[in-house]
Amino acid sequence: MKAKLDFDKLNGLIPAVVQDNASGEVLMVGFMNPEAWETTLRTGKATFYSRTRQTLWTKGSTSGHVQLVKEIRIDCDDDTVVLKVEQVGGAACHTGHRSCFFKRMGKDRSVEVVGEPVFDPKEVYK
Repeated sequence: MKAKLDFDKLNGLIPAVVQDNASGEVLMVGFMNPEAWETTLRTGKATFYSRTRQTLWTKGSTSGHVQLVKEIRIDCDDDTVVLKVEQVGGAACHTGHRSCFFKRMGKDRSVEVVGEPVFDPKEVYK
């Protein structure tokens, strides 16, 4: 059976949850259009569609912190994927943190930053 994703529910996009293949840590969430999906399958590198710039982008094309896809999971409705990746360079977030989910909310709704950045974004994104 060949994968056929349903890009119609979100106006041509599907969410892509990115997990570290070894630890299972959620690194980020992005969106894919059909072209990003096909590019990811063809290259083995996580590629997304930027909703703000309205263009494709391959994770790490600027920073060098690429995501090499090791496994892909598709949900039961064929409208969301999980990419299990090897995160090259140790950080997935453009802020320099390992994961984009580095803020933890407390019971009092306060937010705490968890962990330190792996790189300085000012140096990487000149």
